[in-house]
Amino acid sequence: MSQNKCIGWTLQEWQTAYLNQDIHLEDLIDYVAQLPQPDHAWISIATTEILSQQIEALKQKADQATDLSKELPLYGIPFAVKDNIDVTGFVTTAACKALTTVATQDAETIRLLKNAGAIVVGKTNLDQFATGLVGTRSPFGAVSNTFNADYVSGGSSSGSASVVARGLVPFALGTDTAGSGRVPAAFNNIIGLKPTKGRFSNRGLLPACKSLDCISIFALTVTDADTIAQMVEHYDALDSYSRQHPKTAPVKLSAKPYFAIPQKLEFFGDDQAKYAFQLAVEQLKVLGAEITEIDFSAFELLAAQLYQGSWVAERTAAVAKLLAQQPDVFDPTVRTIIQKGHDFSAVDAYNAEYLKQDLSRKIQDILSQFDALIVPTSPTIHTLVEMEQSPISLNSEFGTYTNFTNLADLSALALPAGFRTDGLPFGISLIAPAWYDQALIEFGKIWQMHLNLKLGALDRYASIPKLQNTVSPHHIRVAVVGAHLTGMPLNFQLLTRDAVLVETTHTAEHYALFALNGTIPPKPGLARVNEHGQQIIVELWDVPTARFGEFVAEIPTPLGMGNVELADGRWVKGFICEPYGLNDAENISHFGGWRAYIQHRNNSKVEQA
Repeated sequence: MSQNKCIGWTLQEWQTAYLNQDIHLEDLIDYVAQLPQPDHAWISIATTEILSQQIEALKQKADQATDLSKELPLYGIPFAVKDNIDVTGFVTTAACKALTTVATQDAETIRLLKNAGAIVVGKTNLDQFATGLVGTRSPFGAVSNTFNADYVSGGSSSGSASVVARGLVPFALGTDTAGSGRVPAAFNNIIGLKPTKGRFSNRGLLPACKSLDCISIFALTVTDADTIAQMVEHYDALDSYSRQHPKTAPVKLSAKPYFAIPQKLEFFGDDQAKYAFQLAVEQLKVLGAEITEIDFSAFELLAAQLYQGSWVAERTAAVAKLLAQQPDVFDPTVRTIIQKGHDFSAVDAYNAEYLKQDLSRKIQDILSQFDALIVPTSPTIHTLVEMEQSPISLNSEFGTYTNFTNLADLSALALPAGFRTDGLPFGISLIAPAWYDQALIEFGKIWQMHLNLKLGALDRYASIPKLQNTVSPHHIRVAVVGAHLTGMPLNFQLLTRDAVLVETTHTAEHYALFALNGTIPPKPGLARVNEHGQQIIVELWDVPTARFGEFVAEIPTPLGMGNVELADGRWVKGFICEPYGLNDAENISHFGGWRAYIQHRNNSKVEQA
C-alpha cells in the first residue's frame, strides 16, 4: 500500500477505507515500512513481528465480533505512543538510552485502544523524562517544527505532535504535566486534549510528576480527539490517581459563552503572537462569546511553583535511583532541573502544598464565574539555536499559560487559531474546571468548523461532519414542555444544575397538552393519548446525571418524570402528568406548545384590560 494514499486520513477515513476494503490489515506492514527515515520524531518503529502480532490478535477479536463497527470501532487504525508509556514489545526509554527493558504488558490506555482495534506503529521522541516544553532535550535528536525546521516543535510530547501534524497517524498519545500535551499542539497546528487528572488511567506510564501527570491526546480534528477520549476514559482501581467521573459538569458551554482572558498578557516581545491572539479573540466574539478581563496574578504565581518551588522534587523522586547511580545518562539540562529537587526539605514541600491549595481555591472561584479561560497556548516560539543558548529561561516562557493547569486541577483543550505573519501556527487553549472536558470539546468542534484551517502541516482541510446531538454517558436528556422552557419561570431549576439546552423539537403524534388548574406558576400536563393526539413542542436539555435526582425531587404532583417519544422515534426522559390531574384541565393541544398558549393568555388579559 502506498503511504501517500492515506497520509492525513482522519479516523472516519480510515474506517471507511477498511469498510470498503480499499485497504486491509496486512497493508499496515507496508505502510509502516515506508515511514520516512531518518526521522527524529520516532524513537522506535514497530517491527514486522510486533505488527503481525497485533494484527493476528485483532483478527481473532474480529472473528468473534457480532458487530465490528461497534465492538472494534478503531479496527486497524494506526497510532503512535509517546515513549514514556508502556507498549508490549517496545522498550520504554523516556528518551534515556540507559533504559533498555522491553515492556511485557501494555499500559492501561494502550490496552483499551487495542481492545477497540487500534494498532501501535511506533514510539515517539520526547524531552527526556518528559522534562521540558521544547522537544530538544533528547539523545535521539531534537524534533523540529513541522512548518519551519529552524524552530522547535514544542515538548515534551514532540514526536507525537510531529507525526500527527504530518498525517503519519490520525492520533497519538502524549503526556501533560506542565503543558506537554498543549504546547506541541500549538506549534504544529493540531488538537491537544489535556484531560482532567485521573480521567484516563496512568498505569503503565513512567511518571514525571506522578500526582500531576495526564496522558493526553493529539489529533487532527477535535472530533477525533473526542472519539479517542471516549475510548480511554476509564476508572482504574489499580491506579491510585484514577478518579470516577462525578457526572456533575455541563455537557456544553453556554450558547453565548462567557470567557475570561488575562488582564495583562505577556508575549515576551513577540508582536506576531500578540497580534495572532487578538485576531483569535475577535473570532471568539464573532461566535457570540463575551470576553472579560481578569486578574491573572493567582494563575501566574501558581505556574511559577512547578519549577521554581519544591514541586520539582517530585521529578527527582521519579528517577532518584537512576540519578544517583548514573547521572551522566541524563540530558545536561534535564539533569540540572531534576537535581534541584534535592535543595528542598519536607517542610518546603508541605508549604508548597498549602500554597498550591490556596491559589487553586482562588483560581477555582474565579473560573466559577465563567464558561472557560482563554489564553495563548504559548506566548511565543523560539528557534533551535535560541533554545540551545538559553534552554531553561526560554522554556519557562512556553509554560506561562500552561504550568498552573494540573496544579489547579483543571481541564484544557489546545486548538489551532490561525497563523502568524511568519507562517508559523498559533494556538489558543480553553481552560475550565475539572470534568469540563466534554464541554470544551463541544465548543472546540464549533471553533474548528468556524475557522476551517488546514489540518496540521498538510495541504488538506477537514471534512468535518455536521454536529450531532449525541447523548453523553454522563448526562440524562430531558424533554421539558412548560414552565421549565427557556425564559419561563422554572427554567432556573435547570440552569442552576448546569443543564444545557440541546435542541427544540416535537413529540410524536401521540400526545395531548393540558393547562393544569391551580398551579403556581402555571404549568401544563403532557399526556400520551390513544386518539386525537398531535405533536407538541418540547425543549431537550442535558442534565448532569448526578444532579438529575435533585431536579426530579422538585417536581410537584400531579406531574412526574417518565419517558416521552419524540417525532423522530427517539425516547427521552420527560415531564408527564398523572391522569387524575387532567380531570378538570383544559386541553390546549391545538396551540402546539406551552409558549403559544401563554402568549394567547397574555394577549387575552391585555384585551380585557
